Amino acid sequence: MMVNSPRFPVFDLVKGKQYCFRVRSINKYGVSDPSEPSTPISLGKPQTVPAPPHSVMAIRDTDTSVLLQWKEPKEKDDIQGYYLYYTETGKQDWKTVNNKPVTKTRFTVHGLKNRREYVFRVKSVGRAGNSNYSDESRPILVKSAISVPSAPSGITLLLCTGSEMVLGWRAPTCNGGDPVHGYYLDKREKDMDTWREVNVKSTKERQFKVCNLTSGHFYQFHVFAANMAGVGKPSEASEAFLCCPCDVEFREVRNNSLALLWAAPLYEGRSPVTGYLLEISQGDKSDNWTALNERPISDTHYKVSGLQAGQTYRLRVSAVNEAGVGRASMPTEPVTAQTRPGAKDIEIGVDNDGFIFLGYEADEKDDQNMILWSKNYTESIDAARAREETKKNGSVLTFIDPSEEDLGLYTVEMSNNPDLSSSYDFTAEDLERLKELSWQVRNPLIALKSGWQVDVSEKGDVRLWLQTESLSDAAELRLIFNDREITSTPHRKITFDKAQGLVEILLEQLSQEDEGQYTAQLKDGRAKNQFTFVFVDQKFRQTLALADKNRRDHQRKSGPYFQEYLSWSVNEDCEVIIKCKVTNTNKDTSLKWFKDGVAVTQLVYEQSSGVSTLTIPQVTKKESGSYRAVVSDGRGEDVSILELLDDEYDELLQQLSKQCALSASPLKIQSTAEGFKLYCSLKYYICYMKTSWYFKEKKIDQEAKTKPGSNMQNVWIEIFNPTENDKGKYTLEMFDGKETHKRHLDLSEQVFADALLEYQRLKQAAIAEKNRAKVTKGLPDVVAIMEGKSLCLTCYIDGEPTPEIVWLRNDKEIVNETHFTLTKEPKCSTININNVSLEDSGKYSIFVRNQYGSETVDVTVSVYMRGEKPPVHAVLMG
Repeated sequence: MMVNSPRFPVFDLVKGKQYCFRVRSINKYGVSDPSEPSTPISLGKPQTVPAPPHSVMAIRDTDTSVLLQWKEPKEKDDIQGYYLYYTETGKQDWKTVNNKPVTKTRFTVHGLKNRREYVFRVKSVGRAGNSNYSDESRPILVKSAISVPSAPSGITLLLCTGSEMVLGWRAPTCNGGDPVHGYYLDKREKDMDTWREVNVKSTKERQFKVCNLTSGHFYQFHVFAANMAGVGKPSEASEAFLCCPCDVEFREVRNNSLALLWAAPLYEGRSPVTGYLLEISQGDKSDNWTALNERPISDTHYKVSGLQAGQTYRLRVSAVNEAGVGRASMPTEPVTAQTRPGAKDIEIGVDNDGFIFLGYEADEKDDQNMILWSKNYTESIDAARAREETKKNGSVLTFIDPSEEDLGLYTVEMSNNPDLSSSYDFTAEDLERLKELSWQVRNPLIALKSGWQVDVSEKGDVRLWLQTESLSDAAELRLIFNDREITSTPHRKITFDKAQGLVEILLEQLSQEDEGQYTAQLKDGRAKNQFTFVFVDQKFRQTLALADKNRRDHQRKSGPYFQEYLSWSVNEDCEVIIKCKVTNTNKDTSLKWFKDGVAVTQLVYEQSSGVSTLTIPQVTKKESGSYRAVVSDGRGEDVSILELLDDEYDELLQQLSKQCALSASPLKIQSTAEGFKLYCSLKYYICYMKTSWYFKEKKIDQEAKTKPGSNMQNVWIEIFNPTENDKGKYTLEMFDGKETHKRHLDLSEQVFADALLEYQRLKQAAIAEKNRAKVTKGLPDVVAIMEGKSLCLTCYIDGEPTPEIVWLRNDKEIVNETHFTLTKEPKCSTININNVSLEDSGKYSIFVRNQYGSETVDVTVSVYMRGEKPPVHAVLMG
């Protein structure tokens, strides 16, 4: 049978027999010889669809591909290959990877989208058909795993001799996800095309001594970096050789700052490097360089601040030694002052276990892109001092036993993206603050809302209490009294409200046995605290006295009692009011007052209000003493005592003096014959109030020209013989024992002129009154004399000049006759009537006068006969 395919099914064979087969080829020229016979074969089992593969696993490869691996099913004899399928996570849009079956159990799937997440599945291909789908792989995010590093740069000539050159270079900007473990160098002579390798074995350092060079020849070099993925592309060929610091890098680029890192020069010159100077240039290509530091710095890192957000900068570094400043490094690549997406800051704090930590979060952390910690950008973290711990989206550096040894600058960066970096300067202030916080976390204290308080009830019960924050049901309390634990008793009841955090000790009747030190020890989980109350000495005695008083008050209030005890006050009329108020009275209640044991009757008692008062219009020394009021009836008795003695009496006088001073009128002036009298009127004046007079702010001392004085209603000062010098402001100061009260009078201008005019008038009137002719003494109103006797009447006279004297009888002048005898002396004058008769009865007068005035004095003479009685009220003469 002729067929066109190299495959052909044979039917109708007998089971159990063996068969051999051979094949001939046919073309237009005829049929070939048969092939060699096949090995004997018999009918077997019917062919079936193979089982699906299992353990499908996707492994990250590049940013657009994934390496897919899977395991064969147990029955694999009939499997001819595999078909692969993929879709994005969350979708059911499955696509076929290969058109031709894959015979191996691993395959690289290309053409995927970067940063998308995919799942995969696989089918087995057999002679009888394809298997079911395998289980889906775990989702995988497409991005690079590791790759060869990028090219190094900045090849620099560090040292050159007749046959050797020392070269240095910058590390690759990208290590491909795996650290660079070595470098390879190639060289060529200038203008030659052929490169020759320098080192067969890689060098780990970024400097290398190239030997066996020909003096006078020029050489170019390029460098390869290698990691686990292989050898990367070569650097650009070197063109210029500079002795300079190298490897200037950026970290922590922010809107207004960045950190600059560099390595020390690989070749230092003839003396060690002592420091570095930094320069900055704004723009991509500007040659206008500005110094960043005036003095060299010893560190190989520097924080550049004060940048403008969005502006581009370049920087360079110069090394300094004893010989001077070296040539500047090559300018850095332009960098824009802009915070990178995903950039975070290091946080410092204390964790729940009380450990001080530095924490950093990252958005792109995974197994290949790790978070790397260091100190001062280069020093590795000492595992004995701090431990690193990887979190879900970050890393934590926890200090084991922080001390000053741990202070310094801590830095962190992403292994595959150094642009995401940050730093924190751990200072002594941080250490002190966080150690305190750490102690608080490890030794939490139960917070106190209110310390120990003492309350005394109206019945005399004493309550000691304190309050903390709310506590859990598991909280515990121990109460210690004088070094021994106490529990609740009928005399001393203890309550503990955990929800309110309230501890109470209720003492029904406080006694000396309760004096001492109380300590409440509280514990709630890990938190605890204790609070001590020293209940002794004055505090205890005061509480004991108050409790006893309240207990007695509670008992006495079962009958009539004083709602207000005896007290005194001073009203606006400067009267002292002693007052009390009683309550819980009835018709049988009596109220009596006593002073020094003697009943007081002048009091007023209003039974409806219970108010009783005693008014003292004017206070004298006799008002001091002990006042006692007693209210009583059949239910009981209460007593109130007011000791108006010593300091209390002085306080009353002070308040009274104050009220008297407040009642004082403004200063007034009164002219007198002697001068001026300045005075102030008061409700009344008491000597407890001290008064002082001032003239033009100067105190007036007692002198011949002035004289102060006072009575019950007035305080004054007399100014004798006033002159123009007495014009001015006068002040009266009244000191009540605590405060000074003042009254003023401005004695000037018209006030002074009017007062002076009145004084002069009164002075003249006084002089006239003093020199006026007057009878000073001598004549009674009525005299009686018996008929036949002699009558002598004598008068004393005063006046300047000497007055003129005239005697009158019944208003007619008496001339000098025999019956009347008159004598006239400068200060005295006498009239004698010899052998008086009834006709001599009548009115006799003496008239005196001078230039200042005159006066007449009358006397009635009554003559009675022998045997008669003289008139009543008459002065008996003779």
